[in-house]
Amino acid sequence: MRFERRAAGEILQFWVFDVGPELEAALAEVGWEPREGGWAKSFHRPVPEQAARALANIGHLLQPLLRQAAGAAAVPWEAALETVCGRLKSGGLDWWLCGSAALAVRGVRLTPRDLDLVVADADAIAVGDLLADGLIEPVCRAGWPISNWWGRAFLHARVEWIGGVTSAADEPQATDFGPAAATRLEAVRWRAWQIRVPPLDLQRAVSARRGLAERVALIDQLT
Repeated sequence: MRFERRAAGEILQFWVFDVGPELEAALAEVGWEPREGGWAKSFHRPVPEQAARALANIGHLLQPLLRQAAGAAAVPWEAALETVCGRLKSGGLDWWLCGSAALAVRGVRLTPRDLDLVVADADAIAVGDLLADGLIEPVCRAGWPISNWWGRAFLHARVEWIGGVTSAADEPQATDFGPAAATRLEAVRWRAWQIRVPPLDLQRAVSARRGLAERVALIDQLT
């Protein structure tokens, strides 16, 4: 793979070329777009130091990330979560876990494909600093109404976070990462860590809305 960095005003773009066809679907899945014979990912007002680190990292981290996304490699999510817990505790940050990993730490029998974190608005950039050796996309202003910030790293597995979640995240219905979930967080013991997660009934409702019947059945087995 060959990588380039291009900038235009407040927009920074990472470009990758010579991606094998077996990884193209995975590249699209994680938000890259095919353009001009390559693939591009845009970032609005990224943190400058993190942008430089992320570009240096993708040369050796993008391919293993894509292999996991394509189902060609196992996802060691437990190792990723151990790393995240240790790093973020050392920084004293305000964060919690959502998505499939929040179910897995409760004992639901599924294998997360990544870790989804929700962090406080003021801590979003600091997460990127603490995960700098795995940073693959710099923390930047999010391009959607549900949060103010977005970042992505790869440390054993894909780690993604949103910071400064807004009320739009719960429109038209409550999610497992929005303000409604934030008011009902529960602490779950996982290995040596206390991890905050959304309430199980809310995650079940979200899974049902998404048509994830198998996941709903697994949640029901737990309860």
